[in-house]
Amino acid sequence: MDFKKLFQSLSKLELALLIIFVLYIALPIQTPDFFAGLVDSSLGMLTIFVITVYLFFNVNPIVAVVYIFVAYELLRRSSNKAGTVTIIQHTPSQANKDSEMIAMNPVQVTTLEEEVVQQMAPIGKSDPGMFISTSFKPVADKVGDASLYR
Repeated sequence: MDFKKLFQSLSKLELALLIIFVLYIALPIQTPDFFAGLVDSSLGMLTIFVITVYLFFNVNPIVAVVYIFVAYELLRRSSNKAGTVTIIQHTPSQANKDSEMIAMNPVQVTTLEEEVVQQMAPIGKSDPGMFISTSFKPVADKVGDASLYR
C-alpha cells in the first residue's frame, strides 16, 4: 500500500479535515458545555449519524472512517461533560429494583378474620339453601301518605 499515492488522492480540504480529525482524537480537547448538551441529545446523535453517512458518500473513505472515531470521542467526551454517564452509573438495575420491592412488601400471612371467613362461609362450597314452607304470611297494611309510592 503506497501512502504517498493515498494522500495524493485526497483534496486539500479532505487533507485539512483529516488533520483536524487526527488532532481531535490525539489531543485531550474538552467539549464546551453548551455544545456538550447539544451533542448528548437524541437530535445531536442523529446529526452525527447524518454527517457520517454524508461523509461516506461524498468524501474519501479514509476521512469517513476517521470521522467515526471522532464521532465516538465526541460522544464520549460530551457524555462525561453533560452527566449522562453519571446518571447511568447511579441508576439501579431492574434486578436491584425487584429485590428492594420484595423487601418492602413482605409475604402476606392470613389473618384470623380471613381464616374464620374461609372456614365458616366458603362461597360456592356451602350446602344449597333449603326452603321450608311455613304457615306465616306477611301482611302489608296501608301506610297512608307515609310512602311516595302507592
